[in-house]
Amino acid sequence: MRVISRKTIREFARKHPDAAAPPDNWYRITRRAQWNNLAEVRQDFRSADVVGRRTVFNIHGNDYRLVARINYKWRRVYVLKIMTHAAYAREGI
Repeated sequence: MRVISRKTIREFARKHPDAAAPPDNWYRITRRAQWNNLAEVRQDFRSADVVGRRTVFNIHGNDYRLVARINYKWRRVYVLKIMTHAAYAREGI
């Protein structure tokens, strides 16, 4: 899959230096993936859920939420937001 945009991941890591590894691990797994549907996404990320037109990934033991839009046809994953669990509970997506 082509991940757009890595910039969002870098900005999150800059704001939360102690949390840089989980989004980077997600990126490496996602970049190598060949997903065609949510079932295939869940083979890599069991806790992935669809909320509206977005897919929400719980990363690093449910401490963080990565919100993305997946276009299976064009093999692209658009990273929209990465936030702490508390921020997600407060703000939603």
